[in-house]
Amino acid sequence: MMRIIFILLLAIALWFFAARLARADVRILSSPGGAVEPFIDLFDKVRTSGERVVIDGPCMSACTLVLSIVPSNRICVTRRAVLGFHAARSIDRRGHIYAEPEASRLVLEAYPGPVRDWIIRRGGLTSHLLLLRGRELAAMYRSCR
Repeated sequence: MMRIIFILLLAIALWFFAARLARADVRILSSPGGAVEPFIDLFDKVRTSGERVVIDGPCMSACTLVLSIVPSNRICVTRRAVLGFHAARSIDRRGHIYAEPEASRLVLEAYPGPVRDWIIRRGGLTSHLLLLRGRELAAMYRSCR
């Protein structure tokens, strides 16, 4: 009987350990953004893996695509979290920057409703950087524990 209890307790302990490993966190400490494709690939893998995303610092530009790709219930924010939004743009080989209004429209539509509404209330996605942080951000995403 003691052996059965020991095996049962060991099985439960191993299950809890495996569950903790399966729920590893992806922590965003500081991301200036950049090209969209690598962020889409990364966040698609995170979504598929079941990992949680902890935003613990600046998440700018393309980094904010995490909000559109990873389910909201798997995203949390710390008091240091800052999200930066602006209109989509392209840069050609000569370094000229071009507005991408259709891409900006698609990105805006993909954001969760509260984020999209917040952006629209501030004039939409433009070349001006909009920063979402503090209480406004905490009202949209749960705090990390």
